[in-house]
Amino acid sequence: MKRYLVGGAVRDALLGRPVTERDWVVVGATPEQMLAAGYRPVGRDFPVFLDPQTREETALARTERKSGRGYRGFVMDASPEVTLEEDLRRRDLTVNAMAQDDDGAIIDPYGGRADLADRVLRHVSDSFAEDPVRILRLARFHARYAPRGFSIADETMDLMRAMVADGEADHLVAERVWKETERALMESERPSVYFEDLEACGALARVMPELAALRGVPQRADYHPEVDSLRHVLMCVDVASVSDQPLTVRVAALLHDLGKAATPPTQWPRHVMHEERGVPLVAQFCERLRVPNPCRDLALAVTRDHLNVHRALELRADTLFALLERLQAFKKGGEFFEQALQACLCDARGRLGKEQADYPPVDYLRQARAEALRVQAADVMREGYSGPAVSEQIAVRRVQQLKAWKQQRGDGLPR
Repeated sequence: MKRYLVGGAVRDALLGRPVTERDWVVVGATPEQMLAAGYRPVGRDFPVFLDPQTREETALARTERKSGRGYRGFVMDASPEVTLEEDLRRRDLTVNAMAQDDDGAIIDPYGGRADLADRVLRHVSDSFAEDPVRILRLARFHARYAPRGFSIADETMDLMRAMVADGEADHLVAERVWKETERALMESERPSVYFEDLEACGALARVMPELAALRGVPQRADYHPEVDSLRHVLMCVDVASVSDQPLTVRVAALLHDLGKAATPPTQWPRHVMHEERGVPLVAQFCERLRVPNPCRDLALAVTRDHLNVHRALELRADTLFALLERLQAFKKGGEFFEQALQACLCDARGRLGKEQADYPPVDYLRQARAEALRVQAADVMREGYSGPAVSEQIAVRRVQQLKAWKQQRGDGLPR
């Protein structure tokens, strides 16, 4: 019975990155021996235990054999005869297939150390093709490490393409697709790499067809120098990541222009009414992948109203008030409203050469919200209004307040 540190902890230590969690593999033991040593079982599908002192995950060495479609179609062997090399061979990438013994020696049977030095992500063996989740995980892993110069080996990308062509990606379940996508959105400075990798191997069209459909859809070059619609939304996501936005904003930045794929080609590169066409596509995307409700709700709002936010300075007082209401500007705290503004800012800056562009609508709409909030329910109720009349009077007076404010600013008389 011998224990080894494995996987990400070994990789990150060799890269000089902080090791945040450690996983272990035990060779030559049975579940009964692990229990006798005080380990607590936690694995439902695999023989995984928690160390009685450190609470770190410790698994018995195992092999896996494909027995069906998808990521659950495996037969496992975790007998004491399974060697460390056999356990490492079942792992996805060479850089994750290294181990370290108690003396600090690195066991590297598949060349992971050399691939780390060369900044290459390469599959360990053809068994990579047995688990379609590995397509998603590799794309996410690449997105995390692309800023450090890592690339996917050509033969590994070829294998991913073959997996998609063989239908393996069609067996990915919604929860797993979203879990990996959420992590990719939040873990990397360049989450765009995740989606680019999925597109490169053909998986994007299988798991996110609404997004894949944006490729090759042109936009007006005077507004969008990057031209391509998919490139634009991926630039928006990267802007959201660099500015450390929450997941809700990143999802809204990703999905806000889905409607451009539904523009008739005869109208390209203009996309009149693409926001209206986009709303059902965003709803469809979120329902299929079971996107959390807060992400869905913000994405729908930003899809519907991002053009109105862009031209906020041109809006009449009543239209401006209606926009503020739709963006939940008057709800306590204004968090939804602020996130909607940030998503629109990412849209404005997710354009080639416009990454640091000024964006006046953010401050303008914040000021408009503050001005409208000068009218409060208590003021109306003191005048004797009650019931539905209170809300009606608040709306009327806030529009009047905005109208006066716009005139004072010199925005011109409302039409």
